[in-house]
Amino acid sequence: MAREIAKAYEPGQIEPRWAEFWVKEELFKADPTKETGGKVFSIVIPPPNVTGSLHIGHMLDHTEIDVLTRWHRMRGYNTLYLPGTDHAGISTQRVVVKQLADQGIDYRALGREEFVKRVWKWKEESGGQILGQMRQIGESCDWSREKFTLSPELSHVVREVFVRLYEEGLIYREEPVGELVPGLFDGAQRFGGFA
Repeated sequence: MAREIAKAYEPGQIEPRWAEFWVKEELFKADPTKETGGKVFSIVIPPPNVTGSLHIGHMLDHTEIDVLTRWHRMRGYNTLYLPGTDHAGISTQRVVVKQLADQGIDYRALGREEFVKRVWKWKEESGGQILGQMRQIGESCDWSREKFTLSPELSHVVREVFVRLYEEGLIYREEPVGELVPGLFDGAQRFGGFA
């Protein structure tokens, strides 16, 4: 007896299973020991903000990056498509400050170290929506290398680069003209930013 084929493609019935399989089997994991005759292709996603969800602009970038990565992989290159999210300093601060205010806590009284801990806690609880969406649609990232711009190793590098640029006179620091986000008063400047 012949099997009936659906008249329309139903991606929800097929794609999630394969996307989960690809991640679980680590099929897109970069292997620095793999011999490819020196052919390497590595690309970093311009990190989307941890506070949001994927929109059509992200999808355009991510599709192009994923196609390029898969094309290089099929040609025998050792590929790395590095996933990650940006801490979105001001947006994240706004969200966490509101959360704290709802609990009757003034964020200024916490100090920088405790406030950053609260940001990390929020990120762990709520900040994975974009990465979940990327996994769901099957982006061919090496998920074992996921990065977050507030992580200590990246924050150290950012500080080092900004100090070097400042010392070379390529950037300067001045008092802000005004508030960046109404309601956050001196915002990120109070804690010296997140980097």
